[in-house]
Amino acid sequence: MLTILSIIPYKVFPATVGGQKNIALFNEYLAKECKLICATVKSNDPQYAKGYKVLNFLPDKPYRYINIFSFLKFKKLIHETHATHLLLEHPYFGWLGILLKWSTGIKLVIHSHNIEGTRWKSLGKWWWKILWEYERITHRAADFNFFIQDEDRKYAIKNFKLDPATCTTVTYGIDWDQSPTESEKNRCRQILRQLHNIAAEEIIYLFNGALDYKPNLDALSTILEEINPLLLKTDLRYKILICGRGLPDKYNELKSYSDKNIIYAGFVEDIAIYFKGADIFLNPLIDGGGIKTKLVEALGYNTKTISTVYGSVGVNPDETNGLLAIVPDNDWTGFKEKMIEASKQPQRTIPPLFYEKFSWRNIARKAIRFIQQKTIIINSATESVGP
Repeated sequence: MLTILSIIPYKVFPATVGGQKNIALFNEYLAKECKLICATVKSNDPQYAKGYKVLNFLPDKPYRYINIFSFLKFKKLIHETHATHLLLEHPYFGWLGILLKWSTGIKLVIHSHNIEGTRWKSLGKWWWKILWEYERITHRAADFNFFIQDEDRKYAIKNFKLDPATCTTVTYGIDWDQSPTESEKNRCRQILRQLHNIAAEEIIYLFNGALDYKPNLDALSTILEEINPLLLKTDLRYKILICGRGLPDKYNELKSYSDKNIIYAGFVEDIAIYFKGADIFLNPLIDGGGIKTKLVEALGYNTKTISTVYGSVGVNPDETNGLLAIVPDNDWTGFKEKMIEASKQPQRTIPPLFYEKFSWRNIARKAIRFIQQKTIIINSATESVGP
C-alpha cells in the first residue's frame, strides 16, 4: 500500500493565504488516494487537517532546518508507519530527505512551489546562488519531482539536469468544480457595495494578496503609483478594493488614497465573497515565482482578470473563454486600457476544462498515478539488477 510521510515545514493550519492553501488542500486530497501521515511544526493545529494524521513535533524556530537530531526521529517514524514515500514541501529539508532515502530506502518526493533560488534572486538576496545549488542537489537526489507549473518543470530539467521521467507538473488547485451562478455573483456584488459604499454604476476592481510578501506589495505600489493615476484621467466610474493582511504601517491603511478611488478592506474572513462580487481581478505582478494562486481562484469564481505576462504563468488564457487578458510586463498604459475594455465586455463563463485541470481531486490523482507508475518502474529496474 502507498503510504506517504509528508513533512510540512511551516505553519499552514488554518490555511488563509494561497501558499498555505496549496499545501493543506494538496495533502487533504492526497489523503483521499493513499494513506498519509503529516509531520509538521508545533504551531499547526491538527484539527484543521482533513483525512490524515498530523504529528506536530517540529519546533517553529529556524534551527529546525538544520537540526541533525531530527534525522533519528524521522528514521524511527518511517519504520513505525511503514511509510513508502517521503514528501517534502519545498527543498529546504533536502539534506534530511536524502539521508532518509539512503538509510531507509524510502522513495523521495520533492514538491516544488517555485524555483526557490531564482525567486530569491528576484527578491535581491545575495545568497540565492547557494540556495540554487542546494535546490539542484536535492532535486537530483529525488525519485519524483513535482513542479507547480510547466515552466518551472522545464527550467529544472534543463538547468538542474534532471531526468524528465522523474518530473511532472502538479499545479495549484481549487476545491469547487463549477462557476458560481450569476445570481450568486450579483448577491456578492451587492454585499460589497453595501460594505464599502460603492455606487451601483461603479466598476469594482479587486486586488488580493498577503501584503507582507514583497512581490504583492510591489504589485500594490504599481496599482497606486502607476495604474490608478492613469485611470483617474479617464471618465470611468470605479473603485479598487485592496484585500490582504500585513500592510506596512507606513501605508497608513491607504488613507491618503481614499479620495482616489482606492478602498483598503484589509484581511477579510471570506475572500470568496470578494472574488465573486468583483467585476474584474487585477494581477500586476512582475516577480515572485511559481503560479499565482489568487489568479486561479479568481478565474475559478468566473471573474474577469487582467494580468501581466509574468503573473499569468501556469494558466493558459485559451482555456479561460476570454476571461483572462494578458498585458506585457511593465506596460501599465496597456494594463489600464485592458481594465477599461474588460469593464465594457459582457460576462462570460469559464469552461469545464478549466475545472478539470485545476480540480484538487484531479491534481492529487495525477500525482498518485505518477508515483505509482514510476515506483513500479524503479522497483522493476532494481530487481532486474539483482544482488
